[in-house]
Amino acid sequence: MPALSRLSAIALCCASLSAVHADTLKKVAENNKITVAYRESSVPFSYLAGSTKAVGFAVDLTDAVVEAVKKKLNKPSLEVGTMAVTSQNRIPLLTNGTIDLECGSTTNNSARGKDVAFAINHFYTGTRLLVKKTSGVKNYADLAGKTVATTTGTTNAQVIRKYNQDNNLGMTVVLGKDHDDSLLLVESDRAVAFAMDDILLFGLRANSKMSDQLDVVGDSLQVEPYACMLRKDDPAFKALVDGVFSDAMKSGEFERLYNKWFMSPIPPRGINLGLPMSQQLRDNLKALSDKPAM
Repeated sequence: MPALSRLSAIALCCASLSAVHADTLKKVAENNKITVAYRESSVPFSYLAGSTKAVGFAVDLTDAVVEAVKKKLNKPSLEVGTMAVTSQNRIPLLTNGTIDLECGSTTNNSARGKDVAFAINHFYTGTRLLVKKTSGVKNYADLAGKTVATTTGTTNAQVIRKYNQDNNLGMTVVLGKDHDDSLLLVESDRAVAFAMDDILLFGLRANSKMSDQLDVVGDSLQVEPYACMLRKDDPAFKALVDGVFSDAMKSGEFERLYNKWFMSPIPPRGINLGLPMSQQLRDNLKALSDKPAM
């Protein structure tokens, strides 16, 4: 086959694959399978609690979406696949069609919006610091010349690097592949602080064997919304996912799930995070916004 023809064939094939991937409901119906992502340590959104099955607030929301897909396609026995993802690979796995939905602790921002779409925002958070109580660190100025951990592929890595540069703090920023790795850097004294979304830090501290030695400190550098990710240019699937969220937010089911994971004892250690719903999130129960962070 001539080179030009081969290139044309490849382009046509890729365009065809993209079209299939962009129509999630069609893809799921044809394969009789939907694949959803989970995180291994994004407490209390999506995490492993002593087993191979993920639990959490975002997992419950994912399950509700899956049930809506089964009903929409009239496929009660639809196969449901699950796949662990990290901050670094979650977007590529979604855009290439490996997974169909990612609900966890992913920030909805404009940069990511160039590659993926987001459902209605389901949480709001900001970057703070997890430290040992004996570290003497109370805020960002105390990090001058010290080693700070964060997680690869997160907005927090960008935020802490920019803050370091803008304020000439001379910090050394080290990256864990996931949140458990970043936490371990602090627990083992290889980093003095772990910069991450405050809610994830509270969750990680609650489940750490060193929980009584850890503290969450510092100002919140910015406020960011969390939302479930789906592929771009797929209005039918976005309407279904948004419909699940809006129905839950209007009916009170969303608040019930929130109280289950943020205001009640959670596995594996039965610790209550005791984090009331923020005013921003409460406002979004009415606004139903998918507006990104800047």
